[in-house]
Amino acid sequence: MKTIKDMPEHCRPREKLRERGASALSDEELVAAILGVGTVGIDVRTMARQVAGLIREHKADLTLDHLLAVPGMGLAKGAQILSAFELARRHLLKDTVKITVAQDVLPLVADIAGKQQEYFVCISLNGANEVIEKRVVTIGLLDKSPVHPREVFADVIADRSAAVIFAHNHPSGDLQPSEADLRIHEQLTEAGKILGLRVLDHVIVTRKGYFSFQEAGLIR
Repeated sequence: MKTIKDMPEHCRPREKLRERGASALSDEELVAAILGVGTVGIDVRTMARQVAGLIREHKADLTLDHLLAVPGMGLAKGAQILSAFELARRHLLKDTVKITVAQDVLPLVADIAGKQQEYFVCISLNGANEVIEKRVVTIGLLDKSPVHPREVFADVIADRSAAVIFAHNHPSGDLQPSEADLRIHEQLTEAGKILGLRVLDHVIVTRKGYFSFQEAGLIR
């Protein structure tokens, strides 16, 4: 496996966070960004992969003992992970968000409505339509953001999601879906069906308002 130093700079977790924001990073990349470096003989990416697995397994019950069982993980690095968790618990964690109509999505994507580049966002949900995670998948130039199903669904599958909602902004301010939007939506919907994932909606946002594929009858 390549070490972080062997990776192109724009692919490294901290540099990627700087360019695209924390929500664009995978679980493993977020852990690697916290840890920074590995230890002698243990690359940080190897450690991050194991720690991310423990986080998904134990969630709020994660303990220092769990982390210290990871090769190369000492007290300092274990404390970094648990301290980040505790800060998030105290100041950032919100009540569960359940999506029932398109307007429930708007607070989650308000941050991209006025962007000058096109942001494509994927929101993963559980079987009760409660939000698991929101991620920025791609950031395009002006009105063009290439989206591939592989990039969209990789983390959604890891979340063990039951459904997804897509959202993107139109820097032009036009709320109507373009031909490219319709093609991408069709491709993602078909990929979702193969994976057993429901596409609940696809929302276009601008400063003027929103357009919902569900409300327009474009979800099937």
